[in-house]
Amino acid sequence: MSNSQTSNSTPEPKMRIGVYPGTFDPPTNGHMDIICRATKLVDKLIIAVAVNAGKGPLFTLDERVSMVQEELKAAGNCNGVDIEVRPFDNLLVDFASDVGANVIVRGLRAVSDFEYEFQMAGMNSRLRPGLETAFLMASDKNQFISSRFVKEIGRLGGDIRHFVSDAVAARVIKRVEDNV
Repeated sequence: MSNSQTSNSTPEPKMRIGVYPGTFDPPTNGHMDIICRATKLVDKLIIAVAVNAGKGPLFTLDERVSMVQEELKAAGNCNGVDIEVRPFDNLLVDFASDVGANVIVRGLRAVSDFEYEFQMAGMNSRLRPGLETAFLMASDKNQFISSRFVKEIGRLGGDIRHFVSDAVAARVIKRVEDNV
């Protein structure tokens, strides 16, 4: 092969692997919206379900992983992108490195989220140069949804079906009733 033939070949593009971390306690319609929209940016997306015992989760880690998997199955094909769900209990940058990710996907609901997420992105960049953070704004209908509010409304007997799928709503209601 001559030099002219090798110089015309284009290098294989690097696979874009994204990590979308969270506690997903429970997974909300807002989470699912960000997941499906993030698939437009990456070739593979890994949903990283954090242990985060400090938040006092309503569901165990295994239950949350299972719920996210069920929600993804119900959502169907998100732009044909391979999506995995994995638990993690270490530094996010270490998890991202372990799975070969080059971007962290974060959802923003309001300006108040931005300050914290901006600081976190800066710290992650310092810990692992080259790891990018992509911020996706919540869609209009999901800007106010948070897992914390869903749990609180559920505990107080309110209707949470506007914020989570029927399957997740049933699990939240059952858990709340079991804990009374």
